[in-house]
Order: sequence, then C-alpha cells, then structure tokens
Amino acid sequence: MRRAERLIRIVQALREAAPGAVTAQEMGKRFEVSERTIYRDIAHLIGSGAPIDGEAGVGYVLRPGFDLPPLTFSYEQLDALALGARLVKATGDRDLASAAAEALSKIEHALPDTHRQRLRSTPLFAAFLDETVRPEAFGPVRNAIASRRKLRVVYNSLDDVVTKRVIRPLALTCFGRVWLLSAWCELRNDFRHFRTDRIERLTVLAESYEDEPGKRFEDMRRAA
Repeated sequence: MRRAERLIRIVQALREAAPGAVTAQEMGKRFEVSERTIYRDIAHLIGSGAPIDGEAGVGYVLRPGFDLPPLTFSYEQLDALALGARLVKATGDRDLASAAAEALSKIEHALPDTHRQRLRSTPLFAAFLDETVRPEAFGPVRNAIASRRKLRVVYNSLDDVVTKRVIRPLALTCFGRVWLLSAWCELRNDFRHFRTDRIERLTVLAESYEDEPGKRFEDMRRAA
C-alpha cells in the first residue's frame, strides 16, 4: 500500500472508530506496517493540519467535523473515467471488469452531487462485439506479467500452424475486438505478438525471468 493511500485510510479509520482512542498497534496490524510507521504517518497528518489528538502508547482520536476534501474532476475527466471503466468492463476478463466497476463506485461516492450525476450519465459507451475473442486467460496472464513468470503456450497461428512455445509475457494490448499478448519468445529468440483468441492452451510456469536488457517491453517498443 502506498503511503498516500495509507494516510487516507488512517483518517478514515479514526473517523469510523468506536468511542475511544485507536492505538498505533491496532492500525499497524490493520495496514500491515510497523507501529513506528504509524507514528510517522500520524505526525505527518498532524503537521498537515489534521485535528488528531492523542499520543504514542495511548492512542489517537479525530476531532469531530474534520473531513477529507472532495475529489475534484473536470467534466471531461469524468467522461474519460466513465468511458475507461466501461471499456475495461466490456473488453477485459471478469476480475478486471469487476475491479473497474468497484473503482468507479468508489470515485462516485467521493464526488459532490453534481459531479456524481455527471459520472453516472456520461453518454459514452463500449460494447463487446464478439464473445469468442474475450480473453478468459486474461487474469493469469496479467498476474504472470506482474510477477515475471514464464508461460507455456500452445499457439495456433492464422495459417493454422500449431506450435508449442515458452514465452516471457510483457504486455497486453487491445486492438478493437482483438487482444494481443506481446512477449519474448524463447523458441524464436525474439519478440513476438500472440492473439489471445488463438492461444489454445496456456500454463503459468513456476520459472520466473529476470528483467534482462534486450528482452524487455521497452526494448520491444524501441525495436518496433
């Protein structure tokens, strides 16, 4: 969890707490950080003007009447957020679609009424045209990219040539109705792009790969 997010959650935890002080130990366990980190965060919040009372070893309370400032977006930014979330819901896998809906809901609840209504009524939509190309293995591939895990794939090319490959997944890109998986292919010893709807079988391997110069996503982009 990034510090900025943790600071917001600390204020929220103090606001929602039952009568009585909340200790640094309790918040440390909740946010999976040390008590020392919570003490530094509390000091930062107090220094920034948050009306927090208390002391180390006793606990902290938030004086009534304090609230975080509302999120502010222009109408164009709200349109972009709404369309982006709807595109993800239309073209991503189920987990990513659910995450997009949850993220939009969180933003919506933090907005002033007029901006909330604009977000809900944005007349920009996205539709999934062909269910056969939805990447059902999207989630495992996304996780493999994040954790730098190799994949074993059975791939059927557009010429109906089936090959078995071990690849280093680097990125997923949506081109209209088609998702492309960009990777370093160990069979071809070069960068390759695979249509996700042409992958017949996919296995996430236990073997990881290093961020090796010449085989990274930025190297692929420079070579394009």
